[in-house]
Amino acid sequence: MATELDDLRQRLEAISDELGDLALDRLRAALDGAGGDPAGEERRLTRARRAVDKATALLRQADEV
Repeated sequence: MATELDDLRQRLEAISDELGDLALDRLRAALDGAGGDPAGEERRLTRARRAVDKATALLRQADEV
């Protein structure tokens, strides 16, 4: 079970990194004056990344118990 949780935690960490990269891309787009609402997309991506980070932290705590 610990190995499965560790694998899941690692996948969530990778997803968090991807969300961070996407958020930065949206910020760059907003600075370049791209159409749409890139700043709003960045905020949504950042919120999703925080949620994934919280899940990762919870799984890390489970490993410590």
